[in-house]
Amino acid sequence: MDVVVGQLFTGLSLGSILLLAALGLSLTFGQMGVINMAHGEFIMAGCYTAYVVQQVITSAGVSLFVSLFVGFLVGGLMGVLLEVTLIRRMYHRPLDTLLVTFGVGLVLQQVARDIFGAPAVNVVSPEWLRGGVEILGAVVPKARIFIMVLAIVCVAVLALVLKMSPLGRRIRAVVQNRDLAETSGISSRTTDISTFFIGSGLAGVAGVALTLIGATSSTTGQAYLIDAFLVVVIGGLGQIKGAVLAAFSLGILNSYIEYSTTASIAKVIVFVVIVFFLQVRPQGLFTVKTRSLA
Repeated sequence: MDVVVGQLFTGLSLGSILLLAALGLSLTFGQMGVINMAHGEFIMAGCYTAYVVQQVITSAGVSLFVSLFVGFLVGGLMGVLLEVTLIRRMYHRPLDTLLVTFGVGLVLQQVARDIFGAPAVNVVSPEWLRGGVEILGAVVPKARIFIMVLAIVCVAVLALVLKMSPLGRRIRAVVQNRDLAETSGISSRTTDISTFFIGSGLAGVAGVALTLIGATSSTTGQAYLIDAFLVVVIGGLGQIKGAVLAAFSLGILNSYIEYSTTASIAKVIVFVVIVFFLQVRPQGLFTVKTRSLA
């Protein structure tokens, strides 16, 4: 029983990490159609933000919460800079955005190596996040519980912003019909920038969370980029609830398969399952309902 529970929480923990990494993509890729291959580097920027903040604020507990706020700002501003300088010219050329942002990602990795060096750096976890909590006979690390709670909070806040706020209504309007939104007085440029800021800022938050479970290097974000894209595609483009279900499902599936086999074999099996799933439902778990007859 303790093994089953332990693997379940391991899967939920992995799922929460994937969800944090994918939330930003659900906006920039799922809703705006921009294939941002530099999203992993925005996650990396969040990791290094936590490292820099801890050099200034020595209290690990205080620096963690400051890092979450600063990481959101750093990731968001990097996203805005990318959108204003490059992406704005390529909204109708998704393959070009893939190539350009891939190149931007390589540049950012090299910049990180030049600034922080090639060796990985570590961020000290707060005392209250060290150790584990016993749940039904299984010991669950406190840091992973914190990441799960953080993921739930981020999802709830993002869902409220999209559903209840004027900004959320503008984002949905521009995504569904850009021309009609502009004739209604909505500035699509301002909305695009705001969407990129939020999506990239969430990547920064994900990066800060990752420092609680591992070291930070220039390639940290790349380890989660492909899985984050898969979460968005499986959940349905632009569907937050789909991203939640997909992230936790992939996390739990990977956890149980990896326990019975190895990490490499588990990865292969999960990819095969994903391929078969997309053959049955290429649109993902959820789709946007419209009145269009096309």
